[in-house]
Formats: sequence, structure tokens, C-alpha cells
Amino acid sequence: MNSPLIQLLVLAGIAVFLILRLKNVLGTREGFEKPPVSDQTPAARSGPSFEVIEGGPDLDITDHVPEDSTSGKALAEMKRVEPSFGVNDFLQGARGAYEMIVMGYERGDLAEIQPFLAEDVYESFVDGVAAREDQGLTIEANFIGVRELELIDARMDEGTNEAELTIRFVGELTSAVRNREGEIVEGSVNEIKRQKDTWVFARVMGSDDPNWLLVSTDG
Repeated sequence: MNSPLIQLLVLAGIAVFLILRLKNVLGTREGFEKPPVSDQTPAARSGPSFEVIEGGPDLDITDHVPEDSTSGKALAEMKRVEPSFGVNDFLQGARGAYEMIVMGYERGDLAEIQPFLAEDVYESFVDGVAAREDQGLTIEANFIGVRELELIDARMDEGTNEAELTIRFVGELTSAVRNREGEIVEGSVNEIKRQKDTWVFARVMGSDDPNWLLVSTDG
């Protein structure tokens, strides 16, 4: 037997040995095997099942008044006539309007707030400012903030679509009344006082005019 043949047999024997060792270590696999697939069937949910119920209570209303109250029904009618109306949005606007109107009256600057006042309210403000001026009195005021704001009544005339919202405010401000000589005759520039007001705002729902008018300052 020549040398090349011997070498070939030796190499063949080594190859057979290696194949047997690999089969012992890795095991046998036939063809292409897909990776194991996990069971994707959802597990059974324990406990009761819940469904989303449409047409539930309007939190924009029930956060402020009971849904089945007269005020709640009036607010629902306002939103039906004017879908863009929101109670929370209105109250946020009323907060800013309260500061603007209070400070306009305190300072005697009524021109800016006139568009937001009903005619009789505006005239009463004019009379109050004129009476102060006749006595030579001026008011130095600083608005601190609205401490409390509460919707206490809502009404809707379905015939005219006129809505009325009654709001109770508790504001904080400093206010000092000075005479012609500049002396403080009432109040203080440093002492914070609480001012309670119940105001009624009105507007025709669905109209082009977005402004609510202050129609009463005593509720």
C-alpha cells in the first residue's frame, strides 16, 4: 500500500471520528426546524368583565351641580343649543372677568369694562364712581386673587335661549380710600380683606356675540 493511500484512509478515519463526536454533543436534527412558537392564546381573564358605556354623566356639569337638578338640566340645555359651551371654560372666564370688573370699578375706569355690563349695572357703577368723585375720594386697590368661586344656580329660557348663571365669588384685595389731601380715611394699603359677591351673568346661547353680560351684582 502506497503512502498517499494510507494518508487518505487516516484522514477519513479522523473525519468519521469528529462527526460521531459532534452528533453526541449536539444531537441530531433533520432538515430545517422552525424555532419553537410560544402559545399566544390569551390567558383567561379572572374576575368580571367591564364594558365602556357611552352616554354617561357629563362631568363638565356634574363636577358643579347634580345632573338631575334644575341647574344641571339647564346646563345640559345650554350645551345642546351651543355645543361649544363648557361650564369649566365659563368659570375660568368668570374668574378673570371678576378681577377686571372689580378693579375697573375700584379705580373708576369704567370704559374698559362697559362692554361686559348690562345697562342698569353700568349705570349703577357710574353713579357710584360719580359719588366718590363728588366727595373728593379716590381708591387705591390691589387685587390679590379669587379665593373661592362657586356656581350656585343656572337657568335657561328655552323660548328665547337666554341663559343665566349665578356665581358666588370670594375675592382678596387691598383697598384704601383717600380724601382730597391723600389721607387714608378707610381701609388699608397693606391689610388684605375678603370681598364676597354674588353675580349673575346672562347671554343668549347660540348667538354670534360671545360676551356674557353682568346683569346683577347681588344675586
